[in-house]
Amino acid sequence: MSTFAVKVARIRAIEPIENADVIELAVIGDYRSVVRKGDFRAGDLAVYVPEASLVPEWLLEKMGLTGKLTGKLKNRVKAMKLRGCLSQGLVYGLNQLDNDQCMMVYFNLTSEKLLTLRVHEGDDVIDFLGIVKYEPAIPAYMSGDVYNAGTDVTLNYDIDNFKAYPDVLAPGEEVVMTEKLHGTLCGVGILPTQDWDVKHYMGKYVVFSKGYGGKGLCFTGSERNLGNVYFRALINADMFNKLHELVEWYAAERKEILNHPIFVLGEVYGRGVQDLAYGNNEVSFRAFDVAEGHRNDLRYYGFDQFYSFCVDLIGVETVPVLYRGPFDKEKMIELTNGTETISGTAQHIREGIVIRPVVERYHNELGRVILKSVSEDYLLRKNGTEYN
Repeated sequence: MSTFAVKVARIRAIEPIENADVIELAVIGDYRSVVRKGDFRAGDLAVYVPEASLVPEWLLEKMGLTGKLTGKLKNRVKAMKLRGCLSQGLVYGLNQLDNDQCMMVYFNLTSEKLLTLRVHEGDDVIDFLGIVKYEPAIPAYMSGDVYNAGTDVTLNYDIDNFKAYPDVLAPGEEVVMTEKLHGTLCGVGILPTQDWDVKHYMGKYVVFSKGYGGKGLCFTGSERNLGNVYFRALINADMFNKLHELVEWYAAERKEILNHPIFVLGEVYGRGVQDLAYGNNEVSFRAFDVAEGHRNDLRYYGFDQFYSFCVDLIGVETVPVLYRGPFDKEKMIELTNGTETISGTAQHIREGIVIRPVVERYHNELGRVILKSVSEDYLLRKNGTEYN
């Protein structure tokens, strides 16, 4: 699962920009970033500073970017279009020692010391550079009273961008591409008897957002929380009754009690959740993943099991399936863009898609293989919101 990092990476290629005399594109993974012409060569190691990074003042000055980024302090990295080319992230040059290692050098104004660090490809230098991830303030309707439920009964969930791992999906591998909805992740889990606690909602359910779940936090079942978007969407989808019926099905059909947590992960969306609303007057919930087990022994369902579980067993809607078949990068790009399909009237742009193999598998660097591809129009839209 995705972890925010600022890594030393190898530049795969340098691409020209039409009619540009002083800038070109550096390709890292499948990301393209505008750089000054001649500063980099294919094969160089460099630091890739991803979108949503908050860059310290000294580094902005060193890169000649003071006052040129976005945000109140003009220090936040965001996708932009220059000379007709999408530029994502920043590329920070290193002092090249040889093919396999480099030296980072900078003068720390606070300590008045010259700081150096020898780095290799793949190293995360986020702390050395003093970069932090931008986290927007969560609005009141998406927050609430929380408690420490613990990591055993919550999930840490995020999805990496295809551009960071462009070689993981094999051409021809059977995949499913689903629409990525513009909302907020909601996890709901039903717990086995041994994990019941009076702090859980009705003693046996946990409800969490992406940000809270990663920290082991859950929403309480207080009256105030029942009005937030997560509980409203789950109640609208009748999720608590459906999960209760699941436990009864275990007893009746499997002749066993539920002995591990089951988590349904989905998108809460609708009017007022984010800046793109799908025309809904009330918040809704659509599932996109199911997992069972505690965090240190977690198993995600393969796509067919996930779909059968949601649609046939508990009767909850899933995110739209846009394609199933052999993986093809051109097909992925085609489906990444366009308009949303939820409203039925194509009210606005599509956020993008999520790609997963039909058969679950793992990759030694990425972990679980599941990736997202994000629409260029979505990245460049004005006044967009991204609440976790």
